[in-house]
Amino acid sequence: MTSIVPTHWYNVLSDLADVEDAARLRRARPAEGPRPADGAITPQIPLTMYRQSLSREPFIEIPEEVRRQYLRWRPTPLRRARNLEQLLRTPARIYFKYEGTSPTGSHKLNTALAQAYYYKQAGVEELTTGTGAGQWGSALSLAARIYGLRCTVYMVRVSHEQKPYRRVMMEMNGARVVPSPSTGTSAGRAALERDPDTGGSLSIANAEAFEHAAARDRCNLSVGSGENHVLLHQTVIGQEALRQLEALDEFPDVVIGAVGAGSNFSGLAFPFFHEKIRTGRATRFVAVEPQACPKLTKGTYAWDYNDFTGVTPMTKMYTLGHTFVSPGIHAGGLRYHGAAPLVSAMYDQKLIEAVAYPQQRVFEAGLTFAEQEWITPAPESAHAIRAAIDEAVRAREEGREKVILFNLSGHGLLDLSAYDHYLSGRMTDLAATEDQIRASLDRLPPQTDARPAAHAGTPSP
Repeated sequence: MTSIVPTHWYNVLSDLADVEDAARLRRARPAEGPRPADGAITPQIPLTMYRQSLSREPFIEIPEEVRRQYLRWRPTPLRRARNLEQLLRTPARIYFKYEGTSPTGSHKLNTALAQAYYYKQAGVEELTTGTGAGQWGSALSLAARIYGLRCTVYMVRVSHEQKPYRRVMMEMNGARVVPSPSTGTSAGRAALERDPDTGGSLSIANAEAFEHAAARDRCNLSVGSGENHVLLHQTVIGQEALRQLEALDEFPDVVIGAVGAGSNFSGLAFPFFHEKIRTGRATRFVAVEPQACPKLTKGTYAWDYNDFTGVTPMTKMYTLGHTFVSPGIHAGGLRYHGAAPLVSAMYDQKLIEAVAYPQQRVFEAGLTFAEQEWITPAPESAHAIRAAIDEAVRAREEGREKVILFNLSGHGLLDLSAYDHYLSGRMTDLAATEDQIRASLDRLPPQTDARPAAHAGTPSP
């Protein structure tokens, strides 16, 4: 089984020659906006990872030390959801890659270990980050402990309240966890001044973490999604799934993943996209997002900041605006305002699809899956399950076979309060309003090439 664990990460940029230049996908200096007092921004990622983000090489070797850590739990299982298939009476075959078997319960550890390794090699002594639902913070805190680094996590306040045991997990690994927005940073104070009752956002948490890093020596910001190197590290998921399906003489007709910024979707989908390009298959790729934060289906393709205060360099992405604060749905990992530049570029080129769902339909699917397959999915993963169920129902209605693959990116055993909310009938659907989106997009930095979502006007389920 160890031979299934990849020795290299797959770099999707090698197959995207017709998509925008790699440098434009990643970084551009802010044209305007607040800057540090000395006018300089300290680079936050080691040169090794920066080179990975720029590379056009198809495969990049995984350091032996990082792969040794992967082998402590990888390969993760590929399973077929036979009971769900029977319930749906579908001719489709539904497979899922189960990342919930990782030590922290989600896919996030794949990049957290790699990043902590590279930061340690670069002489960094402390990592800081923002986290939505807490999966990323949990993963980074463990990776930091493994490599002897301090860790400070700014956790979106609404998730800090909804998911206390994620905080406990981080603190068990030695991290300091700060509910965001806080009064300890200028970014946090600005967010609270704008809305004292805000539940926070990942954009605000990242801004606080950036400010924290800038104020300390040998402390760097680390992020768990969006950046090219993060998506690269996650491709161990899809490469394993590819080999596991090959052993079954199967190949998916559709690959599905939930999208916050895009790491778990990309980790599964990108290696299959490579095979599609190589073999000419007709596989579809479906990114699933919440109606509360529909950056692909209702956002704008534009230059925008990754943080609330606009200190970071801009990236080209589908965005709802860096000041957008999503309604407090339980899928905290999907409440980020923008999609990864690579995911955004592929969506703009119509290489992938996107769909948005309301919260209650998502939890209905998550509960059905738990009943049939005996795995409680994280709320983020339940979005992918919802889309997989709808694909399977369409296969039944069309009377044709179909192979469906989705990423179950994490378990929901620390999200049971969310399921309690659903089962008790207290859960409501929270969707971003057109006025909220318009007000946030009006605060985008000046630009001339922004345009609406690639499939604007397509109805969401």
